[in-house]
Amino acid sequence: MNSMTRRLVIGTAAVSMALSLAACGDDKPSSSTGNQSIGLLLPERSSSTRYEAFDKPLIEASVTGMCTKCTLDYANADGDEKVQKEQFDALLSRGVKVILLDPVNASVTAPWVEEANRKGTKVIAYDRLAAGNVAAYISFDNQRTGELQGQALLEALGKRAADAEIVMINGAETDPNAADFKTGAHKSLDGKVKRIAYEQSGEWKPEVAAAKMDEAISKLGKNGFQAVYSANDGMAGAIIDELHKAGRNDVPVGGQDASLDAVRRILTGEQAYTIYKPYQPEADAAANMAVYLVKGIDITAVASTMTESNGLQIPSMLLTPIVVTKAKVVETVIDGGLYKAEEVCTPQFAKACKDAGVPGTY
Repeated sequence: MNSMTRRLVIGTAAVSMALSLAACGDDKPSSSTGNQSIGLLLPERSSSTRYEAFDKPLIEASVTGMCTKCTLDYANADGDEKVQKEQFDALLSRGVKVILLDPVNASVTAPWVEEANRKGTKVIAYDRLAAGNVAAYISFDNQRTGELQGQALLEALGKRAADAEIVMINGAETDPNAADFKTGAHKSLDGKVKRIAYEQSGEWKPEVAAAKMDEAISKLGKNGFQAVYSANDGMAGAIIDELHKAGRNDVPVGGQDASLDAVRRILTGEQAYTIYKPYQPEADAAANMAVYLVKGIDITAVASTMTESNGLQIPSMLLTPIVVTKAKVVETVIDGGLYKAEEVCTPQFAKACKDAGVPGTY
């Protein structure tokens, strides 16, 4: 087991150990009676594959594994703020005890949370910090994520960095995480590159990111920039397609989420890096805190930090993201258990996998 794998295993174990005490004795009478359902509202389906592929099944498995009497009430808004509000109201009407909320638009959720608190339902902000007096917040250190993205882009540029002009395609302005990623990326890039030549929001939508990339090419000229920062992998794929159409195959492009297609693009050299945020410890932390609240147990003792939100101090758990480059695919997403080698290395990518030293028969 290499050092990266050990860190991933230890990190997951630490989260589980820190939060599992209240889950013990699950079948004993709870201090709360009646409904023991936990709502889970995720924000996207089509623009990011992580939520359906990882977050939902992992949270569900963790909840049911820790609380045999708990049920998960799940919905995905697929990027529609109004749909998510309807889903939230429906959970309240069904009397759920706790809602894990990953908001489409975090800035509008304060009255949602207030209404939930009035009805005795606790809201946990999952992955994105929802506005309002939420009971807890579980995510990764998002500004650090942006810093790592910026640093990885600089490393991909190497000696060209000081003279490089950069295109930045950020996440949705309604997502506070996107603002943190942007802040962190600027912290790494500003003063280290010639200038940010073009910067726009891609709204977490590949089609919007493609249009913004096309606009940047038109404004700057197809050779008028040397690298592209993309806030996530879904947008990065669309950006790379536009670059290929323009005849540019030499532009470092980074992303985030360690999606399967992004890992393959890294192996083939089309994408420079992604950011791996191990989903299992995040899902475990969310499930454990939700079970704590269902059982009426105080969660502040297990919060690793506090996050300030509009004057409120929110008990939080912020996990550490990891950069994935071609040289680190094996020790991160494969040894870390996100993907199996044969899952990544389909026949189309077998040569790229072999060249990168990915072990296995494929």
